[in-house]
Amino acid sequence: MLIAAGRLISGLPGTGVLAPGYLTVSGGLIAEVGEGLPPGPPDLELRTGVLVPGLVDLQVNGYYGVDLAACDPDGWALVARRLPETGTTAFLPTFITAPVVALAAALRSARKIAGAATTGARLLGLHLEGPFLSPARAGAHRRDWMVPPSPEAVAELLDAGHGVLRLMTLAPETDGALAAVAALVAAGVVVSLGHSDATADQVAAAADEGARMVTHLFNAQRGLHHREPGVVGQALTDHRLTSGLVVDLRHVSAAACAIAFAAAPGRICLVTDAVASAGMPPGRYLLGGQPTELPPGGGAPVRPDGTLAGSALRMDLAVANAVAVGLGLAEAVAAASRIPADLIGRPDLGRLATGAPADLAWLGDDLRTQATWVAGKQVYASR
Repeated sequence: MLIAAGRLISGLPGTGVLAPGYLTVSGGLIAEVGEGLPPGPPDLELRTGVLVPGLVDLQVNGYYGVDLAACDPDGWALVARRLPETGTTAFLPTFITAPVVALAAALRSARKIAGAATTGARLLGLHLEGPFLSPARAGAHRRDWMVPPSPEAVAELLDAGHGVLRLMTLAPETDGALAAVAALVAAGVVVSLGHSDATADQVAAAADEGARMVTHLFNAQRGLHHREPGVVGQALTDHRLTSGLVVDLRHVSAAACAIAFAAAPGRICLVTDAVASAGMPPGRYLLGGQPTELPPGGGAPVRPDGTLAGSALRMDLAVANAVAVGLGLAEAVAAASRIPADLIGRPDLGRLATGAPADLAWLGDDLRTQATWVAGKQVYASR
C-alpha cells in the first residue's frame, strides 16, 4: 500500500514535517518513507491534515464506560477496539491503588487477557499506579490501601505481573522505596515517581537507582519551590527523567504546560490518565472500583469530595492542546508517540520509519483523528 500525504510527521528527532510526504506499507511494516511526491500512483492520498505515527498512551485507567481494573475481557476488548478513534494505537491499561492481594489477583487476570488476540490498539502491558504511594499526596487514591514497598509486597506483584507488568508508579520517599526501585528495574519494569511528597534529593536518589519517569507532572506531588525544587523541579531539570503530562488544560494550566515543554524539551510525554467516563456522557462511573462523576459541560471527572479523578481526555486532543499552548506540531506528535514508546522500551513503535510497524494516524486540519491503522490494517475511519 502506498500512501501520499500533504504533510507527514515521522516522529523522529530532527526530521520535522515532510510536506508533501509518502510511505509504503508491506506485510504490516513500513517499507519506505520519503519526502516529495510518491514514486507512483498512491493507493490512498491524504490531501488535508497530517499523517503521524500512531499515538502511544502510557496511562489509561478506563474508557468508554469500562474501568480496566475490573479485568473483564469484554471490557478490555471494547477499549482496545475503540481507542483508535482517538488516534491511539498502543496503550498501557493502568490500575490504581488497591490492597496488594487485590492488585496481584488483577495482574494475574490481566496476564490472561493481555495474551489474547485483540482488534485495535496494542496492549503494551500493565501500569500499576500504587499502592506504594504517599498518603500526603493521595489524589483520588484511597489512603488506607497505601503501604510501604516491602520486599515481600514487591516480590508478590512482580510474580503476579510476570511478563505483563511494564510500568510502576511509586513514591520514592516511602520506607524501602529505593530498594524497591532497584528490584523493579532489575526485573525489567520501568519505574515512575508520583503521588509523592518527596524532596528533589529524594527524587534524584530514585533516579540513581534507575527510576526514569514522573507520573502526571504537577499533579499529586510536591511542587516547585525556589529553595526546595521538589518533585516538579527535579523532574524538569534531571535529564534522566521523562514526565507524563495531562494536557487537558484542567489538571494543568496552559502556562504550566508551556513551562514544562520549555524546561524539559524531549522529556515530556502526553498521557490522558483517562478513566471510564472518557468518551461517555456526563454521569456516574467507577475508577478503581470507587465512584466518580463526570460533570456536564466537559469538565474533568471528580470523586464525591470534588477531588480530580483522572480525565476524559483524548490523545488527539492532547496533541491539539499542546500545540495550542505553543509546542510545535512535530514536537507535540513526538511527545504522544516516539517519546512514550522509547520510554517503555518499545523503540519499534511511535515513529514512521523503515521497518517499523505500520501504526499510523491521520489527523485532520483540526488535529482530530480521521483514520487509524495498526500493523497496516485500517481499524478506524471517521466516515
